Amino acid sequence: MSCWEAKWRSLFLVLLPFCLQGIYLQKTDEVGQRKPFFERLRRLEEQFRRFQEVTLIRLQGIAENYNVSYNINARFQNLTDEYHIMGLSVNESQAAMQMDLNHLKTWIKKFQRRSRKVDSKLLAFERSLSEKSKQSSQEKKEQQGHDTRLANLTGTISQDISALQTSQIHVQTEMEKLQNMIHGQGAKLKVVEEQLQAALQRAAFSPSSVTTVPLLPQPLMEKKQPGQQMLHTKHKHRKKLEQDRLELGAQTETQELFQNLRRSPLGQKRPNAPSGRQTLSRADESLKEPQQSQASQKTAEICNVGSMLVFPNSSTENVVTFRPGFRTGLRELSLCTWVRTASSYLGTLLSYATEENDNKLVLHGRDSLVYGSIHFVIGDPAFRELPVEMLLDARWHHMCVIWSSDQGKYWFYVDRRLVATGSRFREGYEIPPGGTLVLGQEQDTVGGGFDSSEAFVGSLAGLALWDRVLSPGEVSSIATGKMLPTGILLTLANASSLDGFVQKVICTCLEHCS
Repeated sequence: MSCWEAKWRSLFLVLLPFCLQGIYLQKTDEVGQRKPFFERLRRLEEQFRRFQEVTLIRLQGIAENYNVSYNINARFQNLTDEYHIMGLSVNESQAAMQMDLNHLKTWIKKFQRRSRKVDSKLLAFERSLSEKSKQSSQEKKEQQGHDTRLANLTGTISQDISALQTSQIHVQTEMEKLQNMIHGQGAKLKVVEEQLQAALQRAAFSPSSVTTVPLLPQPLMEKKQPGQQMLHTKHKHRKKLEQDRLELGAQTETQELFQNLRRSPLGQKRPNAPSGRQTLSRADESLKEPQQSQASQKTAEICNVGSMLVFPNSSTENVVTFRPGFRTGLRELSLCTWVRTASSYLGTLLSYATEENDNKLVLHGRDSLVYGSIHFVIGDPAFRELPVEMLLDARWHHMCVIWSSDQGKYWFYVDRRLVATGSRFREGYEIPPGGTLVLGQEQDTVGGGFDSSEAFVGSLAGLALWDRVLSPGEVSSIATGKMLPTGILLTLANASSLDGFVQKVICTCLEHCS
């Protein structure tokens, strides 16, 4: 075994250098070849490590993003729910806001209407104030003139009284003298009558003795016969006595007149001596009495009324409603009715309102307007002032209000007499249909918004409305109780409701409408 080992050792030793050399050369080549590979491998390892780091970072980011996305989905769902809730609340708030806006618009319209009414009332108040100031200034001037005339009259009266007192004293003196003269004449008259009776008795028994009686002075006896002289003397004395009695009565009346003047002060009126105004007023009353009797006779002939409405007080519940008011637009109208009121103002007879405007057609009266006037309104704020003072005497009066959009003409009749007219009042305007018409109240809103100071208190009878212009002859025929003109648009029979204390009385003739 040692031999073989020795051989192998020798062989190994022989081959070892070659192997070593080959290996070395191989290793040298491999090392030369493997050096770029290791660098690449190292680079790859670094890139792989970087890739791992980036991948890890990315995976960590993905994990975080997954968690975030999960949270985002939950949050997104919450946001979606909140969005729906907010949408519902926004819709509700929008609906509430829309309702508030509608209410605000309504209130703005009402405020504008009321402001226009207030403006018109202020204008009317300013006009009334200006008229009252003018009237007061005129009254002051008249009062100053009256005071001046009264002062002059007082001075004149005082002078007249002093003169009358002086004349009274003179008259009393003359009356005393006259009374003394009357007493003397009475005594003389008695003597003459006794002498006359004695002479007549003597003449009855002896006619020749009559010539011897010396009754009168000698010149007269020479001119006339004795019997004639005595008769003439007796007649003359009686005539003079009557004249003296008349003068005495006149003086007595004059004395009583002066005593009344002394007793009564200057400002009082004597009952026995009525003033000129009292005489005129009595004459006017005597003239009015036949006129009133004629009016009552005429009233008994007015039998085209149909019915009567009684508004007993100024309550805002007292209203008569027509629904719908007008079915078509009106470019002309004629309103006629019998009116009776004892109030100091007429109040609102008629009011027609629509959603657009609550004063489309109004006969507006209230306690603050100028006395004896109402406003004829067509399409607020345009109006005309009509005189109605003659209606405020608690008697029946017939009135007609007529209007035409052609040139804006209007006419106002009271008891067949034209008391007001004009033109260019709402020229070309048309009263729209579909509104609400009421009697006795003024509407601030459709069918409501009443004010007791604007209410009508009294009676309406035979109210009728036409959609055309009535002629003066037709107005006169209505007021005198003849047939109503054709083409009536509505009457009291068309009223849809009577509210409050309003009473409807069926009375064909006006004399029965009490």
